[in-house]
Amino acid sequence: MTYVMSFSLLSLVLGLVAVASNPSPYFAALGLVVVAGVGCGVLAGFGGPFLCLVLFLIYLGGMLVVFAYTTALAAEPFPEAWGSRTVLMYMVMYIMVVVGISSMVWGGWYGASWVPVDEIGGFSVFRGDISGVALMYSVGGWMVVVSAWVLLLTLFVVLELTRGLGWASLRAV
Repeated sequence: MTYVMSFSLLSLVLGLVAVASNPSPYFAALGLVVVAGVGCGVLAGFGGPFLCLVLFLIYLGGMLVVFAYTTALAAEPFPEAWGSRTVLMYMVMYIMVVVGISSMVWGGWYGASWVPVDEIGGFSVFRGDISGVALMYSVGGWMVVVSAWVLLLTLFVVLELTRGLGWASLRAV
């Protein structure tokens, strides 16, 4: 299990590097979907299958909207792919930063400390992720409302920033 989780975490870091280094929205949105899948696999590996499923469904629904919006606004006939020289240079630079930071904090990280959430509670009737979701909606309900408001505000800010002065690719429509 430690090897599977190590591979999943390595895939997550490499996927995030691929998203951060790519200037084209087509490949960046595809990379975000892959990173969401690997991140949900990490959550499921740590004992949170319900939270993993909910997060995956919500995130992929949001990413579908973002991907449709970015493909409508990005009118590049030849977008830069992951194999181009500048993107590879950024990927190498980001990987060097990740390796440098991880070598500084490598001392106390061990695979034995990766305990799934189901093994912590002892004899409990509830799973760890389901009781966390219930707690979020009971005590943290105001945080859900604030998060929804922030996401709505972010949507309007992004729409206003990308609208510009009418110089977008959908100007004639």
